[in-house]
Amino acid sequence: MKADICYTALKKVGNPNLLINLISRRVRQLNTDGGTGSRPLILPDVGMGLGDIALTELIEEKMSYELDEKPPEPKSAKKKRRRS
Repeated sequence: MKADICYTALKKVGNPNLLINLISRRVRQLNTDGGTGSRPLILPDVGMGLGDIALTELIEEKMSYELDEKPPEPKSAKKKRRRS
């Protein structure tokens, strides 16, 4: 993957963990069924890998994402048992 594309996409998303999840999911979509999965939403340049294509789609707003409004509640540690 090209560093400049990664940096631009990271500025757009803001969270590196979210960016990794978005791009990996899109790469899986592009790569399904031996290459007969989803077609790219952009016209890829020669030598672009699937990661570069997914990043460019995100940068050019050809794909979007939606976050849950309420973050999940953290799991509590070990619950204390009441003694009777």
